[in-house]
Amino acid sequence: VQLQASGGGSVQAGASLTLSCAGSGRTLSRNSLAWFRQAPGKEREFVAARRSSGGYTYYADSVKGRFTISIDNTKNTVYLQMSSLKPEDTAVYYCALKTGSVILSALREELSYDYWGQGTQVTVSS
Repeated sequence: VQLQASGGGSVQAGASLTLSCAGSGRTLSRNSLAWFRQAPGKEREFVAARRSSGGYTYYADSVKGRFTISIDNTKNTVYLQMSSLKPEDTAVYYCALKTGSVILSALREELSYDYWGQGTQVTVSS
């Protein structure tokens, strides 16, 4: 399984940006997927997840209402649509895939995930 993240860049506060994570070797929609991020000097943190069972989505409180995780089955790609970006959203963003079943609480834990993309940098300036 390979995950290829892309779409990062440098934007002004208030702008929008969409990250993509293309998968190969496995059908993404049959697995739980997530986005995490890591800011300089900080630990990696949960951003958003899509559970394979039912397609339910979950978000960190810090991004709720601004970010949307979605999937395009025809392209086997998961997206993170980000709007109203803030300087505190600056980080390297990683996509991740969890095979098999997962309990709801585990979706927010990076140790739950089996495969990771390489990360894409998002920089938001004020």
